[in-house]
Amino acid sequence: MEYAAQVADFLDLAETAGVRHVTFLSTYDADRAPGGIDIAAVERDLAGRRSLTHTVLRPAWVMQNFTDDHLPVIDGTITAPSGGGTEAFVDAADIAAVAARTLLDPVAHAGARYTLTGPQALTFSEVADTIASVSGRPVTYDDIAPEAWIGGAVAAGVPADYAVMLRWLTGTIIAGNGSKPTGDIEQVTGRPATAFLAFAQRNARAWAWAPAAT
Repeated sequence: MEYAAQVADFLDLAETAGVRHVTFLSTYDADRAPGGIDIAAVERDLAGRRSLTHTVLRPAWVMQNFTDDHLPVIDGTITAPSGGGTEAFVDAADIAAVAARTLLDPVAHAGARYTLTGPQALTFSEVADTIASVSGRPVTYDDIAPEAWIGGAVAAGVPADYAVMLRWLTGTIIAGNGSKPTGDIEQVTGRPATAFLAFAQRNARAWAWAPAAT
C-alpha cells in the first residue's frame, strides 16, 4: 500500500503535459488511515502542487462490491466482518457523476473535498435482506472474524500488503465508525444519492442463481 512515490511521478508527468486539474479518488476518512497506507500522503501531495488545482472524492464502500468478487453472495451468504456496524454504501455511478462534474467545471470544485455516501447507513444484515427481497431467494449474512476473513482473502490471491487496508476498513465499521450519510452527492449533481434498494432492484439479475442440473 506504499504507492505515494509512484503517484507523485505520475502527477509530475501530468503537470509537464499541461494538465491543470486532477480529481483524486480517495476513500472515506482518508486522513485517519494508519501508517502503511499512502492514500492521505497522495492527498497532501496534491494540496502542495501549485500548478494544479484538485478535487478529492472520499467515497464510502461501494454498492457494487456486492455484485462483483469483493463481497459476493456465495451459496446464499454474504461473508464479511462488521461486528454489527453500519456503512452508508454508495453507488459507483454516483461517484462517477460527481467526478464528471468536477472535471467539467474544475474552477467551481477546486480545493473541494467531497465525502460520497448513500442516503442510509445500513448493516450487512440489512443489505442481505434487501438482496433477498429483490432476488426472491434467501440471503443470509455471516459476520466472520476479521482475521479469518483477511487470511482467506490473502489465500485467494489478494496481495498480502493489502491486508493492512482490509484490516483498517473493516475495523472502522466494527468500531462503529463506518461512514455516515452526507449530502455531498446531491450538492454536486443536483439529485439525491442512490438508495441501496434502488441499486439492488437495478441489479437484481446479479444475484440470480442458475437452477441445479437435473
